[in-house]
Amino acid sequence: MTASGYLAVDSGGSGLRVAVGVPGREPSARGETPEPVRTGARGIDPAHLMDQLVPVARALAAEAGLGALDTAVVGAAGFASLGDALRAELPGALAGELGVRAMALAADAVTAYVGALGPRPGAVLAAGTGLIALGTDLTGWRRADGWGHLLGDCGGGAWIGRAGLEAALRAHDGRDGGSAPLLARAEERFGPVRGLPGLLYPRSDRAAVLASFAPEVVGCAALDPVAADILRAAARHLTDSAAAVCPPCGAPEVALTGGLFKLGDPLLVPLREELGRRLPHARQVPAEGDPLHGAVRIATDLATDRLALPGDPALLCVIRIRDRND
Repeated sequence: MTASGYLAVDSGGSGLRVAVGVPGREPSARGETPEPVRTGARGIDPAHLMDQLVPVARALAAEAGLGALDTAVVGAAGFASLGDALRAELPGALAGELGVRAMALAADAVTAYVGALGPRPGAVLAAGTGLIALGTDLTGWRRADGWGHLLGDCGGGAWIGRAGLEAALRAHDGRDGGSAPLLARAEERFGPVRGLPGLLYPRSDRAAVLASFAPEVVGCAALDPVAADILRAAARHLTDSAAAVCPPCGAPEVALTGGLFKLGDPLLVPLREELGRRLPHARQVPAEGDPLHGAVRIATDLATDRLALPGDPALLCVIRIRDRND
């Protein structure tokens, strides 16, 4: 007799990462797809997600020797603002195709939080090209930033890269606040800086291109005070977001997760100093895992009726198929 198991999904800008397993154990099989799920007028496209997910899920379930995947957790980038179609269609689709009976739909910030801290009070800074902070006291969620590179994501990779390129352009113009080292790095990477507007403004991947310059800012920081100041300003912005969501009482934990923090000590040292100054009651801890790890944790707790995280229509929705009448 084959066992029933869970399906855990992390849907982001680089495609789907998928894991299946039995609650209480490490995932038995993992897979991925390279194509990001499309978004359109209805938000995240549930049909496109299913087209990519179902073949991978079935193959992984067979590899792991699992029968029905009773429980599913899907963490999706953009779910908070673009998830209406997923909420409406994905539960029925997963029930019909994979036998799912209970599922959770979550923003990727929630799966990042649970991957980093588990079901404990605290705050998580999830940062890569962009930046979002999420916190909970286990009675509700608080979110800060995550508004995209044009309106926010302050302190994230695109923000750092943009600030570095602005300093390069200031040096090119002879304005105060310019950085000759950053100007040299910008011209080495992109060519004459007069061409930067034409290179950047029309591109749909503008945020990623800006973020690609963040390592150059780090590379200049040891000897260039302008670059060092950019990273200190990023640390202040990141701390602003953490302070906005961190529970004010008790002994909450604060963790960092995401590719931005691979930039290392030039960013991490001022960030840890700012967090310690602004949040003296919180304990800084390393992230235990990534968003897929968080989806697995939620799936295990959902399957065993131990899910203690607060629900939220925009961030974490739990659906039990047997309770649905449609």
